[in-house]
Amino acid sequence: MKLAYWMYAGPAHIGTLRVASSFKNVHAIMHAPLGDDYFNVMRSMLERERDFTPVTASIVDRHVLARGSQEKVVDNITRKDKEERPDLIVLTPTCTSSILQEDLQNFVDRASISSASDVILADVNHYRVNELQAADRTLEQVVRYYLDKARRQGTLNQPMTNMPSVNIIGIFTLGFHNQHDCRELKRLLQDLGIQVNEVIPEGGSVENLRNLPKAWLNLVPYREVGLMTAQYLQKEFGMPYVAITPMGLVATAEFIRKIQTEINRWSPILTGKQVDYESYIDQQTRFVSQAAWFSRSIDCQNLTGKKAVVFGDTTHAVAMTKILSREMGVNVVCAGTYCKHDADWFKEQVYGYCDEILVTDNHTEVGDMIARVEPAAIFGSQMERHIGKRLDVPCGVISAPVHIQNFPLGYRPFLGYEGTNQIADLVYNSFTLGMEDHLLEIFGGHDTKEVITKSLSVDSDLNWDADSQLELNKIPGFVRGKIKRNTEKYARQNGMTKITVEVMYAAKEALNA
Repeated sequence: MKLAYWMYAGPAHIGTLRVASSFKNVHAIMHAPLGDDYFNVMRSMLERERDFTPVTASIVDRHVLARGSQEKVVDNITRKDKEERPDLIVLTPTCTSSILQEDLQNFVDRASISSASDVILADVNHYRVNELQAADRTLEQVVRYYLDKARRQGTLNQPMTNMPSVNIIGIFTLGFHNQHDCRELKRLLQDLGIQVNEVIPEGGSVENLRNLPKAWLNLVPYREVGLMTAQYLQKEFGMPYVAITPMGLVATAEFIRKIQTEINRWSPILTGKQVDYESYIDQQTRFVSQAAWFSRSIDCQNLTGKKAVVFGDTTHAVAMTKILSREMGVNVVCAGTYCKHDADWFKEQVYGYCDEILVTDNHTEVGDMIARVEPAAIFGSQMERHIGKRLDVPCGVISAPVHIQNFPLGYRPFLGYEGTNQIADLVYNSFTLGMEDHLLEIFGGHDTKEVITKSLSVDSDLNWDADSQLELNKIPGFVRGKIKRNTEKYARQNGMTKITVEVMYAAKEALNA
């Protein structure tokens, strides 16, 4: 557990609640003290939902601490069962209420006796996993529960669909552009003549989970959530899955070809023919997506050699690093992720596409890295956008953590062929280019008065005296930050703690030597 004013991934119970509230007619009971119950407001605001978020907080107060939680939790479960008539009620503690070490499974067993709804306890270690890991585990737990239930009831043995079909696993509430991505995936699959069997958890019904094995294969567009479920379905039912994220032209083509391979395992038997999607890939790449044309244009050639930093979850950071490097010729000086649990896969994927790799969930480390490498643009989360504002570096947001800006009313997918257009626009508009660069040079940048601090670390061992600060302020804004950093570097190397005008000139002479 960590106390911080910024977290890339939230606590485990948030992941559980995101999965539970994505399903239709599922209610979540959160066993938590006041202060942990902000999820409802956050989801309603960001998703702009018309309906109330189906989450109830069973508050831990002084009365609970005095006589235990069982009576209150069981009463809340049975009350919601009668009021809402949900198909499933999920009970989850928070990392705070977990300190009480209560037997919540016993509470669930007691409530199940008098409830018409199914009741389960989220099987998540709230001290060891974060929001994304908990969401992945909760989705797998719910799917396993209902497939085991269908097996016991004898309603599971259903034949595969006559036509090629897929399940899309991992689209859920508060995801980064998830709704737009799902719509684009459905359009792409319709073009290929592939039916969508189920989308889970977003908008899915737990009663329909028994239909999952009817699909020919599973699609997992995001590694963070859905991979455990796909692996379970593969192990139990022999269902193949495609975990390639169709983000960028190359990856989208790989995604479609992988689907083609999996479908052709069954297509000759069930439909009497094989599928071939090469002509579709060619047509989309040349005539529908503008990204291929853009990559050959003079605009994209202006990006060649520009330095960029990429940071985010593993899915989007890997995809964006590859797009910038192999499709646009941008020099990715550092690619990073905050998903420390998936660090090995991340390093394997970005190796050879960037100069260095950073795996951390400490935003200060990320900020200091960005200040050190001095990129022309950043592609990261909302945290990197704030870092970019401090460092005067433009940033395109490509990953969660999310902000209201990442829930646009217009259509903004990042996946598929339309997604390639959106990404090309984002990349191009994130750099300071051409005439803008020239004008900034002529007029001294956006700022000619304040000293730019190019570090997120709050501790500094150097002091600038009044004369040196005045001298620094005379330098044009577009180079002032670089001169400040070079001077401070020189001072540290020579054991100085105070920077004077003389030190500034000495640093300049040392740099030119």
